[in-house]
Amino acid sequence: MNLLEKFLDDNKVNLGQQVLLLAISGGVDSVVLCDLCQKAGASFFIAHCNFQLRAEESVRDEAFVIQLANTYGKEILVKRFDTEGYANEQKVSIQVAARNLRYAWFKEIAATKMLELNRETRNVRLETTNEQPETSNKKRVTTNDQRASSNVLITTAHHADDNIETVVMNFFRGTGLKGLTGMGSLSRNVYRPLLSYRKEEILEYAKENNLAYVEDSSNANSYYTRNYFRNEMLPAISKVYVGVEENILKNIQRLSETAVIYDAAIEEYKRQLIEINGTEEHIPILKLKKLPSYRTILWEIISVKNYKAAQVDEVIKLMDADNGSYIESTTHRIIKNRRWLIVTNKQSENAENHVVIENDASKIKFENKLLLIDNISASHYAISGDTNIAAFDASTIQFPLLLRKYKQGDYFYPLGMKKKKKVSKFFIDQKLSKTEKEKAWVMEMNKKIVWVVGHRMDDRFKITPSTKIVLKISLETK
Repeated sequence: MNLLEKFLDDNKVNLGQQVLLLAISGGVDSVVLCDLCQKAGASFFIAHCNFQLRAEESVRDEAFVIQLANTYGKEILVKRFDTEGYANEQKVSIQVAARNLRYAWFKEIAATKMLELNRETRNVRLETTNEQPETSNKKRVTTNDQRASSNVLITTAHHADDNIETVVMNFFRGTGLKGLTGMGSLSRNVYRPLLSYRKEEILEYAKENNLAYVEDSSNANSYYTRNYFRNEMLPAISKVYVGVEENILKNIQRLSETAVIYDAAIEEYKRQLIEINGTEEHIPILKLKKLPSYRTILWEIISVKNYKAAQVDEVIKLMDADNGSYIESTTHRIIKNRRWLIVTNKQSENAENHVVIENDASKIKFENKLLLIDNISASHYAISGDTNIAAFDASTIQFPLLLRKYKQGDYFYPLGMKKKKKVSKFFIDQKLSKTEKEKAWVMEMNKKIVWVVGHRMDDRFKITPSTKIVLKISLETK
């Protein structure tokens, strides 16, 4: 079976039912991909990124791909990027910058194409059926492209050798099991139909079919990480372990199957461990420590929140750190609160939305407010009806306390009541506006709300005739 026959057999479903956005650089891999898709009768259009990194060579590549699209009679989209400017602005490498820019653009044009196709489907001519006069009100939709309602797949020319390089790089990066399974042939709307083919097969196909392509001179420069692995490391390893690349491909297959079982087990552990509280995840520290291989489970929890592998040890240390300590990623914060790790999203919960109050605190500033904290002998305290003052039986309060924004699902036992009530229902009863609700804060102790700040304290912590010391907390607005 030749490469074209294998390609048709391996990819017939997606080639026949999807619209493909082919990412074409002009190199041999993408040119072969384009030719295979054309001969397979796939519905596709072409996108070319000019990263403007190789001067005249970049201009040459752009012109070549435009001519290639014209040869196949396909629509082409071209975009020129200020890659170096983006890399400097974002403080990332040129490789990362190019990847971020191209996939952001690919997603944008795939979404636009989907809208166009859907619009065409809605606007096709409705014909009255003449074959059944008695049901002449029935309509028939006709369209020139029966795939118009299909998905638009971003399609790249990644092949087996690319996957080998990716897995080896991931191993040294320490990305864990997922990194060792390599790229998938179809994941997150990115389609890689050449992923099971070796580079030598692709080169042979190009030669047999007299396909012209351009060479990227930067591929010979081992300064770039992938090129170093491709040009130097893997060839050196091959001298010691003959057939190492085939062995890596077999390991990718084995580890991919292992990952299915692994993922199922991790999801079950996460289900048992994580308690969802509004937009937060609460993790009981003792329960986490008792789990087998809890370091691995912890990594799987935090890795999807943009933490790096090296930060696993930091989070483990956090479990024994002082209350209020925290560790950040670019998007999330993990806070130590007594026996819990609280995972918050910084986009929805900024740093000011969680304030830890220790037992030696006398003043706490938050937003444009101030809390004054004092201990008073019960014999010298006069009960006040002011809702900006909370008077607790000090013996019922355990520090630290957590001051945070109110969340849906919060509940407490309002002063004077013996039954719990959702804070949201309490707010309705108090006739608070939407804005007032959004600005509301609560004070909690061991996941129990002791005070809806400025509104009502919890009945379970009120002063009684037997109270000796009153913990008085007063709210002042600046």
